[in-house]
Amino acid sequence: MKTYVQPGNTITLTAPYAVASGDGVLVGSIFGIAAGAAAIGEPVETALVGVFDITKVGSQAWTVGAKVYWDDTNKRCTTVATDNTLIGVAVEAVASGAGDTIGRVRLNAAF
Repeated sequence: MKTYVQPGNTITLTAPYAVASGDGVLVGSIFGIAAGAAAIGEPVETALVGVFDITKVGSQAWTVGAKVYWDDTNKRCTTVATDNTLIGVAVEAVASGAGDTIGRVRLNAAF
């Protein structure tokens, strides 16, 4: 195929803010997980598909299959849609304790 570029599971993005490996990265409508650290404006390899443990809002319970959104202001996941970007679905239930700040998410890679 003359037009084929790459598989698309990962892409290189320009970091919109400083990121560490495993951080969420939102560039326009593209969301992924940083594969390494990058300063603002530097290229960062970003995973677009897969299941990841991502920082979430504490005191917010998740159910399996719940839609998960990225809160780019606070750089964490939430089940609140308002002003946030849909990134995938929860694949494990998470309790609502204040210390329950990690959620397992399957990225949708739809954008």
